[in-house]
Amino acid sequence: MLDCGTGARPLGRDLLGRPQRELDLLFTHFHMDHIIGFPFFGPVFAPNYQVRVTVPAFSEEEAKDRLGRFVNGVYHPLRIREIPAQLSFTPIQPGKIFQRGPFEVLGVRMNHPGGAVGYRISAGGYTVCYFTDTAPLARPGEGVTANAPPPATERQVLDAIEGVDLLIFDTMFTFDEYLEKMTWGHAYPEYAVALSKVANVKHLIMFHHAPDATDGFLDELSAKWQDHVEPRVTLAREGMLIDLEG
Repeated sequence: MLDCGTGARPLGRDLLGRPQRELDLLFTHFHMDHIIGFPFFGPVFAPNYQVRVTVPAFSEEEAKDRLGRFVNGVYHPLRIREIPAQLSFTPIQPGKIFQRGPFEVLGVRMNHPGGAVGYRISAGGYTVCYFTDTAPLARPGEGVTANAPPPATERQVLDAIEGVDLLIFDTMFTFDEYLEKMTWGHAYPEYAVALSKVANVKHLIMFHHAPDATDGFLDELSAKWQDHVEPRVTLAREGMLIDLEG
C-alpha cells in the first residue's frame, strides 16, 4: 500500500473482508493529503492486524514521530501508541534497496517542498514506479524536455524508471500553471511523457490531478493523450485496476 489518502477508508473495508492480516504501508512524505486516511483505515483498528509502516526518516523513532504528530489525540481521538493494530516502523533513505515481502523496493528522491521519496517496486519480473509529488528535475529549457543532456538530478530519475512496465507520475499542473508555481513541487503532462519516452517506459499513468480539475478538463486531457504509444498514456481514475500481465 502506497500512502494513505482518502481512498484508505474504502480500501480498509475491503481488506478486512479478506483472510490476510498483514500489510506493508509505504509513505512518500507526510503532507496532509497523503496521511489523512490513516486514522480511518480499518486494519489499524484490528488488534490481530500487522501493519508494517515504511517512512523516509533517519531512525525508527523519527519514523514513528512523523505519523504520531498527526495521530496525537488532538487531530484524532487516538494517539499513535493507542492504535490497536500491531504497528511497526522502519526508516528508509533514498538510493538504498530494501525488501518488503516478495517486493524489491528502491527509494528515489523527489523534488518537493519538505522532501519526498518515490518508490521503484519490482517483483515477478515486473517493475512499477510510484513517483508522486515531484516537480521537474530540470529547469525549463534544460534536460529531456529540451532534448538536452539531463542534469544529475534528472538522470537519477531516468535511471530509476528505465524500461519499467508502469510509471505513476505527478501531472498536477498544466505547463502554464507550472511556470507560475515552479516551487510547489508538482509536474505537468508533457514533462512526464518526455521522461517516459527517454527512459523507454511502457505505460505512463498521469496522476495527482489538481483538486480544482473538472471532469471535463480531465476528459479533454485523457483524449489528448489516449493515442500516444511511446509510452502508452492513461489518466488515473478512482478505483482503477491495472493488470501488468494484460
